Amino acid sequence: MDYKNIITTIRDYVATITLNRPDNMNTFTTVMARELDHTLLSLDSEDTVRVIILKGAGGTFCAGIDVSEFPGKTAIEYQEWIGMMGKPMITMNDLRKPVIAQVQGIAAAIGAGLVAAADLAIVSERARFGLTAINVGLNCIGPAVPLTRCVGRKKALELLLFGDLIDAAEAHRMGLVNRVVKHEELDDRVLEWAQQLAQKSPLAVETAKKAFYTAADMEYHKAFEHVTGALARLCTTEDVGEGIAAFFEKRKPQWKRR
Repeated sequence: MDYKNIITTIRDYVATITLNRPDNMNTFTTVMARELDHTLLSLDSEDTVRVIILKGAGGTFCAGIDVSEFPGKTAIEYQEWIGMMGKPMITMNDLRKPVIAQVQGIAAAIGAGLVAAADLAIVSERARFGLTAINVGLNCIGPAVPLTRCVGRKKALELLLFGDLIDAAEAHRMGLVNRVVKHEELDDRVLEWAQQLAQKSPLAVETAKKAFYTAADMEYHKAFEHVTGALARLCTTEDVGEGIAAFFEKRKPQWKRR
């Protein structure tokens, strides 16, 4: 399907979604939010995709919501509009397949939320992050939800209430991102990581992601009970037998997703 603001490519089981409004710092519009959400869901059901990369065109990952859409709405209309803008952050959590955020520059407001909602993140040394809406009298309470799960309450509140931008090194120390790399190496390093992940058993990866997020919201003992059941079910699949056989036979496994 053709989109106005999203570009999608698929190669070697890795799909790349590019937010494509570089002249507007890839700020979110209603159209972009819908297109991104639909693309994520479509790729999750695509057999030729095992890993999804999310990146932005130009020098910016995403600088938040396009404020030109802001004025003149009722409270109900604002609720629907804000909910639509935040939907991709919810969808990424629910996908079976892992999402890697690739950040080359600014990731502000909902841009920071997308990075936090992604399963993994590799960023340029030039990247910067912030929940900046407080500076114009609003707030980024939606993006703060996934951010809190990455960095904890105190740091999330600091970002939410002060609206400052932090650099890539600080984002890494806080646990918002996994790796910081040289700017000129970003494309290659992200693709390399995604391709490594795409070689793992898709069924094992999907089971791990779902069980991880479900258990994270559970009481401690219930979490262990849940993940034990998930792993037990995985053990009965053909792919586990194939993976173990390939290990002993010193060959590459042929995953069947069952």
